[in-house]
Amino acid sequence: MSGVFKKVPVHGVTFGDDSTFTLIAGLCVIENRDHTLMIARQLKTTASELGLPFCFKASFDKANRSSIHSYRGPGMKEGLSILREVKKELDVPILTDIHCCEQAKDCAEVADILQIPAFLCRQTDLLLAAARSGRAVNVKKGQFMAPWDMKNIIEKLESAGCEQIILTERGVTFGYNNLVSDMRSLVIMRSLGYPVIFDATHSVQLPGELGKTTGGQREFIEPLTRAALAVGVDGIYLEVHEAPERALSDGQNSIPLEHLKGLLSRLQRLDRCVRSIKD
Repeated sequence: MSGVFKKVPVHGVTFGDDSTFTLIAGLCVIENRDHTLMIARQLKTTASELGLPFCFKASFDKANRSSIHSYRGPGMKEGLSILREVKKELDVPILTDIHCCEQAKDCAEVADILQIPAFLCRQTDLLLAAARSGRAVNVKKGQFMAPWDMKNIIEKLESAGCEQIILTERGVTFGYNNLVSDMRSLVIMRSLGYPVIFDATHSVQLPGELGKTTGGQREFIEPLTRAALAVGVDGIYLEVHEAPERALSDGQNSIPLEHLKGLLSRLQRLDRCVRSIKD
């Protein structure tokens, strides 16, 4: 690793922009075409009104659901078709997860950022396949990992020629269905030379709390995001739903769509203040 901080430009959006944080927002999982397009349109409108760089996120498959009976998504073929339509209509960067090496090539034809889920972040072959796709790669730090261990993941990606690397913090396993966000992690990971994102909605998950589904503490999304922005991050990651109580995945820790603009407006004011007092 060079030790020099690298900004990561992706389809008109720059992660590591000195003037503002980037918003990654969308759905935990694609429910259907019309719903995905509706959410994407409203997210783009909100981000545009606030002047925030925006990347749309949605998963075509959630391969690590708590129960075998849980909804996983429409699958790669249909999911990528929907994401392709979002990109064509709205001209925004697209981020989606991959879970195996074979998915990297097809997903790279649609997505601008391939995301490595936290539980898979140490899988060398998966990292190398994503790196060789030519797309930016966002790696979620495993709930079981120390932040300084991400340097090994960066070296794997760089060894395959990838220099568009983004790192995401999403909490650390504390045990007994709980996660804890250590704000030191944001500072440590950013010192590794690449932009760092704070995943606010997954950080308030209570994994497996409801038995066959994951719980969450939505009330802590804003306080934790404010703390992350005060420490200094390059972006925030939010999952959004117009009716979280009906969401097919992660409803307990998704932001209600109607609350999003107010939340982002408050976060922007804090972010501008923090950036204004940096040395």
